[in-house]
Amino acid sequence: MMVDLALIWAGLIAFSVFAYVVLDGFDLGIGILFPLFKGRDRDVAMNSIAPVWDGNETWLVLGGGGLMAVFPVVYATVLPALYAPLIAMLLALIFRGVAFEFRWRTKRGRSWWDAGFFGGSLIASFMQGIALGALVQGIVIEDRAYAGGWWDWLTPFSLLTGVALATGYALLGSTWLVMKTTGNLRDIAQKVARLSALGMLTLIGAVSLWTPFLNPIYLERWFKWPTMLFSGIVPVLVLACFWWLWRSLSAQRDTAPFLAALGLFALSFTGLGISFFPYIVPGALTIQEAAAPPESLGFLLAGAVVLVPIILIYTAYAYWVFRGKVDPEEGYH
Repeated sequence: MMVDLALIWAGLIAFSVFAYVVLDGFDLGIGILFPLFKGRDRDVAMNSIAPVWDGNETWLVLGGGGLMAVFPVVYATVLPALYAPLIAMLLALIFRGVAFEFRWRTKRGRSWWDAGFFGGSLIASFMQGIALGALVQGIVIEDRAYAGGWWDWLTPFSLLTGVALATGYALLGSTWLVMKTTGNLRDIAQKVARLSALGMLTLIGAVSLWTPFLNPIYLERWFKWPTMLFSGIVPVLVLACFWWLWRSLSAQRDTAPFLAALGLFALSFTGLGISFFPYIVPGALTIQEAAAPPESLGFLLAGAVVLVPIILIYTAYAYWVFRGKVDPEEGYH
C-alpha cells in the first residue's frame, strides 16, 4: 500500500512542479524580456499577466509543502544542498512581486521598479535552473543526511541549466505575448520567440548530451534496452515540436506557438522523469525509501483529493475569464 501511495504522491508533486514551471514560466519570461519593451508596450505586457501571475505561484507552494509532508527525508537533505539558490530565488520572487505592484503607483520611480521586475524575474529563473542542474548532477547523502559542501550546487553544468531554463522561460513569455497582444508588441515578441526557440533547442541538446555522463544511472537509462526506446523517442518529439513552433510563428498564428513551447517543456520534463525514476534524489533515495509512513500518506492524500481539483478549477476559470487579446486601451490596475 505504501508503494502505491508513494507513487501517487510522487506523481502529484511532479505535476505541481510542472504546473508551476509552465504557468509561472511565461510571466517570468515576460519579466526577462521587459527591457526590450518601451513605454505603453510595457504596460500592455504586464496587463497580459496581471490577472493570473500570483495564482500561478500556488503550484510552487503546493509542491514545496507536499514535498515536506510526504517526502520529509528529501526535504531535509535536498534543501541544505540548495539553500543558496533557493533563498536567492525566493527573495527574487518577493522583490519581483513588489515591483509588479509598485510600478503602477509611481511615475518618478517607475524605471527603478521596472528594473526590479526584470532583475527579480531573471534571478528567479536562473536560480531555478541552477537548482535543477544541481539536483540532476547529484547530491551527496550519507546516513540520510546531506554530506556535501556549501558550493556543490555551483558547477558548469548547473550554470548551463540555469541559462537553459531562463531561455525557455523567455520563449514561453514571448509566445504568450504573441497569443495575447497585437501591433508592435506582438511583432517584437514574434522576433524574440524565434531567437529564444533556437537558443532553447541548442541548450536542450547541450544539456541532453551532458546529462548521461553525470551519473551511471543516466547512462544506463539512455543507452540500454528497453529504456533507450523511450529516451530515443523524446528527442524525435522535441524536433517535431520545434518544427511545429517554427511553422506556427512563420504562419503568424496566435495560439499554436505557445502550445508548441509548452510541448517542449513537457518533453524536457518527461526526459527528466525517464532519467530519474524510481529515484527522487538521483542515485541516493528512491521514492519508496523517502516516503513518509503510509498512514500519513493516506491522510494527506484525502486532503489533496479535495484541494487539487479546487485549484485546477479556479485556475482554469481565471484563464477562461481573461482569455483573448489584451486591449491596449484598458488596464488591469
